[in-house]
Amino acid sequence: MIDESNNESHERFHAARKSTWVSVIVNCFLTLGQVITGLFSGSQGLIADGIHSLSDLIADFVVLFANNRSKKEADEDHNYGHHRYENGASLILGSLLLIVGVGMLWSAINKIHNPDSIPQVHIVALWVALSALVFKELLFRYMLAVATRVKSSMLVANAWHARSDAASSLVVALGIIGNLLGFKFLDPVAALIVGLIVAKMGYSFMAESLHDLMDRAVDSKTEEEIKSTLLATEGVMGIHDFKTRRMGDLIIVDVHLEIDGDLSVKKGHEIAVNARKEVLNNHRVLNVMTHVDPYPIQQN
Repeated sequence: MIDESNNESHERFHAARKSTWVSVIVNCFLTLGQVITGLFSGSQGLIADGIHSLSDLIADFVVLFANNRSKKEADEDHNYGHHRYENGASLILGSLLLIVGVGMLWSAINKIHNPDSIPQVHIVALWVALSALVFKELLFRYMLAVATRVKSSMLVANAWHARSDAASSLVVALGIIGNLLGFKFLDPVAALIVGLIVAKMGYSFMAESLHDLMDRAVDSKTEEEIKSTLLATEGVMGIHDFKTRRMGDLIIVDVHLEIDGDLSVKKGHEIAVNARKEVLNNHRVLNVMTHVDPYPIQQN
């Protein structure tokens, strides 16, 4: 079991590092291309999309740092390991997205309030926006496939960050088309929509990571599966005071096992150990803390 766990952790670490470096390279080219083209073509929407790509680039380095730190073994100060670096990284990603989104909204609203300052966009901005859309969608599909395979919430968050970029590039392309057709205000409107998309996604990531950092229980389906494993263990006649909390992408379980009160302490301990092993072997659980109670439970 230990070897399997180590192999899985090793695979997740290298998958995260590889996919994130791919994202870094793509976002470097996208940021430079979008911002420079946006400045020379007069497209605020393309500049906003380029800044969004820059936030992706910064986010990638946050993920690389968190992925490296979360791999560290438990020590005297962190008895359960460093898995919550992933939750912290998701919180930082969400904060970054929210700040960038609000900045986009502020800039776009100022432009809309001053329509005379909106320039005519050059058609080259449209080709760059469409190219960015294709690259971002491909990057999203690649990163989500890796995140799903290694079951990493941090990588899932980063993948959907890439999808938000793809969606924003589509909106920007439509805004540029409108500007080229004579509706100049559509370019800052596109920037406004991009800002809303980014801010909303940032808030969602922040909320999810904060819940996990505050020891939110796992979903009911996962809890029922763990309970079923415990109850299927020979000698376990019932359970109560069952609790779960997240530790990065893993789970910590606390549970009281109801075991025949006529058994010896040694036998009861063996049953508890077997129940713990079954959970660790069949679920993404970091640790199971068990307490043995005699069955039937005496009501006070």
